[in-house]
Amino acid sequence: MDPEARRREVIRQLTEVGEQIWRAMRKGRFPSLKIPSRSVKNIVYDERERGYVLGDRFKVRTAANLAHLRRFTQFVWIAYFAKELLTMRKTSTLRDVYYSSQAYNVAFEEQRESDELIMDLEALIGRPREEFNIFPAERAAIFGEMEIEYTVPGYEGKVVDLSQHPDGLMIGHALKTARFRRCRAERVFVIEKDAIFNRFIEERVYKKYKAILISTSGQAPRAARYLIRRLHDELGLPIYIFTDGDVYGMHIAGVIIFGSANSAHIRQLHTPDAKWIGVWATDIVKYDLPSEPFSERDMKRLEELMRDPRYQAMPWKRELGKFREIRRKSELEAFSRYGLSYIVDEYLKEKMEEFLPLESRR
Repeated sequence: MDPEARRREVIRQLTEVGEQIWRAMRKGRFPSLKIPSRSVKNIVYDERERGYVLGDRFKVRTAANLAHLRRFTQFVWIAYFAKELLTMRKTSTLRDVYYSSQAYNVAFEEQRESDELIMDLEALIGRPREEFNIFPAERAAIFGEMEIEYTVPGYEGKVVDLSQHPDGLMIGHALKTARFRRCRAERVFVIEKDAIFNRFIEERVYKKYKAILISTSGQAPRAARYLIRRLHDELGLPIYIFTDGDVYGMHIAGVIIFGSANSAHIRQLHTPDAKWIGVWATDIVKYDLPSEPFSERDMKRLEELMRDPRYQAMPWKRELGKFREIRRKSELEAFSRYGLSYIVDEYLKEKMEEFLPLESRR
């Protein structure tokens, strides 16, 4: 569906939400909305999707219940504001939505409240917030020998070479929806840390390994996850993920591969065939990396992941066991102890010698 047709369809869906409420009021009834539940109990693993999706449970939010009334009116305003953005062809950020509510005397105690209702609206009409023209503050970036062609209004047809931006090009809505043109890459390296992303650019990893480089700056934002999925599905590029050597880095990789609970109501945000290839707990031992002891919080998270069904296969199970054994964590930057280029000249080289033969058998 082209962007303009999609915009009109989302406006139609939002209008239908308002008309549903208006029809109930005209009949003298308290309006109510049946919204898919985003609770953990309603998140199920879908074998076909190879990721987590919402189940069939719903919650009913009604103006007849005084306890629901505040949230109900806030939700209606969120839907109205989203329609206004689309109708006026304007954009907003999650933070801006929170502050804009004050001009309409719609009081949110904190931004988390408005963020939650935006996700409820996504679940209700089955559309991501980006299709309401509401965007998060993006922080991910991409670099590599590939050209993209923008499709967003005002920039249609503009071609950009991703290798011409030495700090990487920000992954926002315009880039994640762009067309892929000439691509000389054969794989994608997804990197948790900006510093290592920059090191990979400096060391010309994109040429040595014919790789597109993506920095997630921590947990990968939705736009980055969506783009990673597209690079795999549309161009057939294998995805390799590098994170810090701790349970939080492991989960960052897991979200890219399995999907997240917070986004279970949105499809196409995970890449089941992506590979987490380090930093593993066994790497901390193998390379004698500078490390720190696990905190109580780290141990609690470790135990949670060990019970999580997503992490029962290899290498997840093995590495969780090793983390429990050594009770230590290390960062990607720790390889600098052996020199600034060691992570590329030694660590990356050894990892790819291990995984490239597997890639050739795909």
